[in-house]
Parts: sequence; C-alpha cells; structure tokens
Amino acid sequence: MATLPNPLPKLASDPSGRSLGLRLPPGRLIDTTGEDDPWHEPLLWHADKGAAPGTWAALGSPAARAGLLPVLIDLGSDQGGPQNWDLMPGETSYPGDHDAEEVLAEFWGEDPSEAWPGLADACALVADPDVRATEVADSLTAGPVWFTDPHLALVPARRSADIPAAVGWSGPVNHENDVARLSAVLRSWEDRFGIRVVALGFDVLVISVAAPPTTLAAAESLAAEHFAFCPDNIEQSAPYSLSGYARRLVGERSWSFWWD
Repeated sequence: MATLPNPLPKLASDPSGRSLGLRLPPGRLIDTTGEDDPWHEPLLWHADKGAAPGTWAALGSPAARAGLLPVLIDLGSDQGGPQNWDLMPGETSYPGDHDAEEVLAEFWGEDPSEAWPGLADACALVADPDVRATEVADSLTAGPVWFTDPHLALVPARRSADIPAAVGWSGPVNHENDVARLSAVLRSWEDRFGIRVVALGFDVLVISVAAPPTTLAAAESLAAEHFAFCPDNIEQSAPYSLSGYARRLVGERSWSFWWD
C-alpha cells in the first residue's frame, strides 16, 4: 500500500514530539500485531491517559499538520487495546486502488434478491467536517458509551478515511479481509457526506457526519450502502429492516458500525 513518510519513528527518541512541532503527553508506539506480518515501523501512537472532552482539539489539529491524523481507540474492551488486535498492514492494499461503488455493489450482490440501487446522492454540508469530528470525539469521551476507555491515537495517513487501512485494522475481517476496500467507501463518504473516522474498537467503527441526509428518501438510498458496508448493523440490530434503519440516519451526526 502506498504511504506517506511515517513521522512516528521519530517519537521513539523524541517522545514529546517536539521535533514534529508537537507537545505530546506520555504515550506508546504500537507496531504490527499479526504473527505473520513483517512490519518494521510503528503503526500508531496512543496516549497513556484516557481521552476527555477537549483532548481531540488540543492534539488532533497540531498532529495533522505533522502528517498524523487523530482517532480514538478503545483500550477497555474484552479484546484489549490495539496491541492485542490483529493489525496487518502488510496484507492491506491501497484504498485508491478500489472503486467505492464496485466494492459496495459486490457486497450487495452476495444477496441478489434485489438489484444494486447505486450510490446515494451527496448531501449538503451542515457543519465543517473537522469541527463535527471534534464534537463527536468529545461526545465519545464525555460519558459511558460503546467505548469504555477511549484514548487518543495518532496515525500516519493521507486522509481520515484511510486510517483503518493505514494500521491494517482487522475489525471487519468476517465481512472483508482487505480493509482498504472499506476505506475506499469511506473516501467516497468523505466526499459525499463529510465524514471523518473518529473511533476504532476491536470490531467497531465510529465516524462523524457533517452532511447527513435530511429526508427519509435520501436516507433510504444511503441505508442500502450501509447494509452493503456492514450487514450486521441491520441484520443484528433492531429494527432489523432497511426502512427502519434509514429513519435513524436522518440528520444523524455520527454513524457507528459493528461487525460480528
């Protein structure tokens, strides 16, 4: 997978990140955790202290200027933190090599009872995407949610949508082995819905949405993409239907996905 120069190795000898123009708190570098994945550079840095409202804004913007994008990671799940996950960047392709609609149509085609309806139309921005990401990040750190122990992490990635691919995240492995294909969809959602990748758990993804659908018709079109992207969201969660799921997308500021 094509990557930018990785600033993270500098943190091994400069933990505060001053050489990168940063003032980082104590943290930890994480490299590959897959047994058969020979990777020799750190994939991410995460703070030792749990994140709180304001953490994303304080560290995320300066880090982005240094080539590191922020994401919250959950260290409190039963599966542990990223040092326990199967991070396999060596088995991950490049998101730009995939077409989002082709990926979604292929997933949809696994259940051929209906023809693929095509991509949903783009929606108008109602917020700045980076401001919306900060708001969603703060909400995830303000109280009990899916993420029981969120910590801020920094990842070398070209754009927010590429974060899962950049670390070789294996959360959706039961649905798709090459997470770069899902990052290609996230890139398309960046363009059409102003999304940002805000949080990763062992098998959970949370993204902020700055251009959500504002009508039920628009949401129903988008719901088909969500079903192709993550069928478990609909098949294993009430109300267990695309129409019911679509109603929850109208005006929604964040989307969450979970793969069984």
